[in-house]
Amino acid sequence: MAVSITLSIDGSCCGEFQQLCRLEPKLSHKPRKHFGWLRINDRQLLNCKCFWHISESRNLKNLKPRDLSSHFSYCKDAAEYSSLSESNSVEPEKRQDRIGTGALKSVTKNKNLVPNSQFAQPDGLPPLVSALKASAKQNAASFHFPGHNRGRAAPSSLTQLIGLRPFTHDLPELPELGNLYSPEGPILEAQKQAAKLFGALETWFLVGGTTCGIQAAIMGTCSPGDYLILPRNSHMSAISAMVLSGAIPKYIIPEYNCEWDIAGGVIPSQVEKAIQELEKDGQKAAAVFVTSPTYHGICSNLSEISQLCHLNKIPLIVDEAHGAHLGFHPQLPFSALQQGADLAVQSTHKVLCSLTQSSMLHISGNIVDRERICRCLQTLQSSSPSNLLLASLDAARAQLNENPEAIFNEALDLATESKNLIKNIPGISVFDSSSFPNFPAIEPLRLTFGFWQLGLSGYEADEMLYRDQMIICELVGIQSITFAVNLGTCREHIQRLVSGIKQVSSTSLPVGNFVKSVEHSALAPFTDINISLNPRDAFFSSKRKVGIRQSLGKICGELICPYPPGIPVMIPGEIITERALDYLLHIKSSTKGASTVIGGASDPSLSTIIICDL
Repeated sequence: MAVSITLSIDGSCCGEFQQLCRLEPKLSHKPRKHFGWLRINDRQLLNCKCFWHISESRNLKNLKPRDLSSHFSYCKDAAEYSSLSESNSVEPEKRQDRIGTGALKSVTKNKNLVPNSQFAQPDGLPPLVSALKASAKQNAASFHFPGHNRGRAAPSSLTQLIGLRPFTHDLPELPELGNLYSPEGPILEAQKQAAKLFGALETWFLVGGTTCGIQAAIMGTCSPGDYLILPRNSHMSAISAMVLSGAIPKYIIPEYNCEWDIAGGVIPSQVEKAIQELEKDGQKAAAVFVTSPTYHGICSNLSEISQLCHLNKIPLIVDEAHGAHLGFHPQLPFSALQQGADLAVQSTHKVLCSLTQSSMLHISGNIVDRERICRCLQTLQSSSPSNLLLASLDAARAQLNENPEAIFNEALDLATESKNLIKNIPGISVFDSSSFPNFPAIEPLRLTFGFWQLGLSGYEADEMLYRDQMIICELVGIQSITFAVNLGTCREHIQRLVSGIKQVSSTSLPVGNFVKSVEHSALAPFTDINISLNPRDAFFSSKRKVGIRQSLGKICGELICPYPPGIPVMIPGEIITERALDYLLHIKSSTKGASTVIGGASDPSLSTIIICDL
């Protein structure tokens, strides 16, 4: 005989509750409908596979009356979509996953496809998105943070801009949503599905961007005094990671193309040489750090590099901020994980579609201590992570999982079309693999064009494109402009880009056969590195300010980094060279009125520089 529970207005239960508490959930049963009424019997409760029930109520002995109240509240919302659970009764051998609004696709067609979650989201939404939606719909008397109280006190100036819904879903780590640092329920399921899709052993969601992931990866593999092999054109987050970890850099000097003013990636032979040089000194690298693809899309041969690293039992960390989409289309290079990386950090918000500042850290293999990575992330990330950012990562994963084989078709076609049209415009140079023949691929959704044959710097051409066509690029350099094509790029914008570059060419191209040119910088900024202090010691040393010309030969005390692209020209602990000073001043003179910022410099005008006072 079924036991019945009646829920009273105050959320308490009748005496039958004690009998129900002795029951265990039989989660092996196939999903049934969700139950939204206030009377529910034990059989219905045991067979209920709604998200709240499985994530929060695995053991009915732990349920309290208020828990059942929350369960009923969730299921009431879910009942509206209960018909969806009927479709789960398909025989296992014939079961298919829904990957689009009207199409069905076999799970086995792509090994990266994530099968149906063990949690049944009644609304068809990704797990964390579904849980956030259900939590926001509760008619709760909220006595918790944040202070806008589910939008009731949201600033009107911002609600006029973005509406109220972002505030109603801006919820803290409530029990039904899970905790980022002790993940369970929807957050755990979301990370598991991401790991499955991207081919990782485990995935962590990041609310501090890829910067946070890089810092955690280096701190998780390098202790104070350990050596880290990395290219000198690494992102500034790698430098800050060495300050945090106390690691000592063993720099690889990247190949540099003066015509484009672009630094390349890492060649396997450079990694091998660095490992051997450390061995001769009786040292061993704690990790190798590689950026692939670079900001300009240059991809390193990570397969060979990972083999070298693993042969020497050294973990490979890859800054894959610009490559979260790699490996999902035949025209795209393989991802870092597919090529054997142990840790890969991806900016899911760049080419994929999560909110800005949200990223993922993936781990593979058994070289890296995952527990140490967890501790590093808990140290580095906010103790109040935004569930909007986390849910956007879950949503971006689900979007990619819907049709990973075809989702990039249109973007790739548009990128190829624009490159073919623009390469025929007089005076325009197109960046391709011939500029860096030692590297296996250039990421095809990253388009870089040079304007020096027109006598224009990248900054001057960018100003013209913005003024005349309202075209906003991703990255401006001294010689070139880089444009990022993504899933949101449309044909009309490609047409504007082509038209705009044609207009720049027609208005700037000299009459006759004479072609003017911008003087190419011969200032490869990374060729004469001399380290006096490791980054951590330099960061904490006493400092003083001197005139820029008086700083020559002194130990740099600040990280000076033109942004974008975020690659330091001077790093704390390095001897300031004439080449580095000239390069910085060259950038400054070329970027007047441009959007590039000389980041890290205490004096943005570069009249003075901070040095270590030793």
